[in-house]
Amino acid sequence: MSKPKVGFYWCASCGGCEEAVVDLAEAVLQVVEMVDIVFWPCAMDFKREDVEAMADGEMAACFVNGAIRSSEQREMAELCRRKSGLCVAFGSCSHTGGIPGLANLYSLEGLLSVVYDNGVFSNVNPEGTRPQLETSHPEGATDLPALEPLVKSLDQVVPVDYYLPGCPPPVKLIVEAVTAIVEGKLPPRGAVLAPDVALCNECPRVDSKPEESIITDFKRPHEVLIDPETCLLAQGLLCLGPATRCGCDSACINGNMPCTGCLGPISRTRDFGAAALSATASLLDNNNAQEISRLMDHIPDPAGTFYRYSMPHSQVFARAGLDNGNGGS
Repeated sequence: MSKPKVGFYWCASCGGCEEAVVDLAEAVLQVVEMVDIVFWPCAMDFKREDVEAMADGEMAACFVNGAIRSSEQREMAELCRRKSGLCVAFGSCSHTGGIPGLANLYSLEGLLSVVYDNGVFSNVNPEGTRPQLETSHPEGATDLPALEPLVKSLDQVVPVDYYLPGCPPPVKLIVEAVTAIVEGKLPPRGAVLAPDVALCNECPRVDSKPEESIITDFKRPHEVLIDPETCLLAQGLLCLGPATRCGCDSACINGNMPCTGCLGPISRTRDFGAAALSATASLLDNNNAQEISRLMDHIPDPAGTFYRYSMPHSQVFARAGLDNGNGGS
């Protein structure tokens, strides 16, 4: 009996999700025993033409990581969707938009201007030259993918069957997902393949988590000597564990650092950033508006903190016009 065929593809992301597959270490042998990897351009010599030659639905599953920002990424997402029985959003950027999604706070023109016109990033470009979609040379023409106005999560471009969250997804969750696909023991379509409870439930410091308002000042990790035994919130550190799905074995917490929310929301949350902000605000030991404003000023980048991984999926973004006139996500 032939093994199920699977593929991996990389869109707008840092490459950490591909590294997560490599991080399977000896467990990768278990995965290779179960499936036949027929598309993984990051690690093996596969071409777009190889996928186009497949029958529709030939791959049992395709794990697509990264958000969608360019025309090429959209085309590849659509191709992978068509050629796979199951399409899995792999990692935070594919799941909810990820860090690339923070670009939606600015217009595409504004971003291009900062990068190519203003010299902010130490580029020497007095002519203000920008990448051209098409350029002719004596040897022939070259072309580049077009950037789309907005960064989008995978499910805002193609139908997604399952979500494997994390930045990057924990090795344990990857193995469990592949095993579930092979054994046909998947939950209903649309499910996130991680426990549907908040990280605080598995946190080793949960016994010291405050039950009432106790934060009088926010501190950043480099400003204090962090107690490795005490709840980070109780120490005035901004930890998003109360709003974040568990399944990472508290990796950041065990590294004595606050949770940043990469596994995304639990199923009962409509807007991760709003939920994280609400959970944080509920612990502020102050009812004075000016003092609360002063406390919030200690959070240097509220949008980047509370919506670090989820801006394209946020209700705030969709309804408040934060895309500078390019339309909602």
